[in-house]
Amino acid sequence: MAVVAAAGLALTACGGSGSSSDGDTSAAPTTLKIGFMGDLSGENSGIVIPPRNGAQLAVDQYNATNPKVKVELIPYDSRADATTAVSLAQQAIKTDKIVALVGPAFSGESKQAVPVLEEAKIPNISASATNVDLAKNGWKYWHRVVPNDGVQGPAIADFIVGAAAAKNVFVVDDKSEYGKGLGDAVRGELKTKGATVTDDSLDPNATDYSSTVNKVAAAKPDALFFGGYYAAAGKLLKQLRDKGVTAKFFSADGSLDKGLIEGAGEQQAEGALIGCPCRIPTAGETDANVKKFADDYKAKFGADPLIYATEGYDAMTAFLKAIQSGATTSDAINEAVGKSDFDGISKHIKFDPNGEPAAKSIYIYQVKAGQIGLLGDTMTAKLG
Repeated sequence: MAVVAAAGLALTACGGSGSSSDGDTSAAPTTLKIGFMGDLSGENSGIVIPPRNGAQLAVDQYNATNPKVKVELIPYDSRADATTAVSLAQQAIKTDKIVALVGPAFSGESKQAVPVLEEAKIPNISASATNVDLAKNGWKYWHRVVPNDGVQGPAIADFIVGAAAAKNVFVVDDKSEYGKGLGDAVRGELKTKGATVTDDSLDPNATDYSSTVNKVAAAKPDALFFGGYYAAAGKLLKQLRDKGVTAKFFSADGSLDKGLIEGAGEQQAEGALIGCPCRIPTAGETDANVKKFADDYKAKFGADPLIYATEGYDAMTAFLKAIQSGATTSDAINEAVGKSDFDGISKHIKFDPNGEPAAKSIYIYQVKAGQIGLLGDTMTAKLG
């Protein structure tokens, strides 16, 4: 696998034609600014800080090779608010003059902020936004390194009726751009597999989910799937277990964080299953490049890499490879990113014409003894 610290990126970047998207060719830049946007301080920041760290690690390793054109990472804390994301995108373009952006992290903010980036011709790669419809807008400067919910949802649904052998499934979503889209994808696939499906939605900002919990208890499902983020998932799981609901609990990438366990309590969270289009390094990692990434990440940040850390690293690596090739304007960087074809840490990085990743593996993780561990991909993972 090619990593940023490897010899490939040790090559210095050629002189470019300008660092801004307006095509200024007055002088070759010595430093380019690349942004990272996502919820860095809100209640769901646990799934955004790791990809930000991954992106920062990639930049630091690249700059350590002493390239002719260095890169500065500029963080933008959207707090998962779409209006804030739009304002930050405008600031990034007009004031900070970024040439590219890793993010936005979530689907809702992507829907609102990407058109601003698109108009300014700023290439952007999300490490975590998975809503299906994002790829249907005809955007030319947008990419993501994770499979969408149209891949993730059906894969998790197949696992629910397959490995988990559930026939009666309750599906709850949080009404968000992400959660509802994912919930609908799971619902649709479950129905094609002949499962009985009961639906409901909840307000993630509420503290009492008793209306939903009572409906679940009455339905007596074999399994429940929640489409939403870990803060709400933890509260829902706790209230379900407190009510005596023992159905297998499933969620997806938005819930793949220790905050799920903290919100539910270790005992209530035991056995919870989470699907994700992400590759988290494990303790027994055998791939040398993935292990090196994990070691470097821990050495820098004092913690093991978590959800989307590898994807943040790979998204930034795509931009760094573009700059290494001599691209220094936004248009040139975007063109180079579109031709990406390299082994990343999370997967092989290559984009379809609509910005979707060519690689589409989905993984299953499970909570055991207060820890989240990898079971395997949805095609091979088995419940213990």
